[in-house]
Amino acid sequence: MKKGKLEFISSEHDHQRCIAEALARAEEICANRGQRFTAIRRKVLELIWQQHKPIGAYEVLEQLQRQGRAAPPTVYRALDFLQDLGLVHRIESLNAFVGCNQPHLPHEGQFLICESCRICAELYSDEIHSVIEKKAFAAGFKVRQQRVEIMGLCRKCLKERSKK
Repeated sequence: MKKGKLEFISSEHDHQRCIAEALARAEEICANRGQRFTAIRRKVLELIWQQHKPIGAYEVLEQLQRQGRAAPPTVYRALDFLQDLGLVHRIESLNAFVGCNQPHLPHEGQFLICESCRICAELYSDEIHSVIEKKAFAAGFKVRQQRVEIMGLCRKCLKERSKK
């Protein structure tokens, strides 16, 4: 995915390849930054990437506990680590996490979230970022972090609703 381009996952999406690429990027980023990509961090990232919908920390914890592998602090530390490296984004409105397609590029989070199926697409728009910065500056406000979450319906859910 290129910066400035928006993509929802299509039915032709090779999901196993997607997960493998996300894990490979994470390994590379950790190695470049001198960080350890431990087994639990890897598994948490893999669980997040297994679906292209935001997933909550409790759901990650439940899945890990079914495998007999984790306590809450372990999961929260792994999520914090993945967030700090830009490998995942936190979707505040859903109290959930989603994998980042381009963790190697510095960017602010701008998300389109389907209220029906919960699929999420990340925008890469410098224009949105710039407008927020300019408007905030004009108001005498210094932006520390931007995260824009836009709720609505994806194309598939819109089509399904129009059939009803």
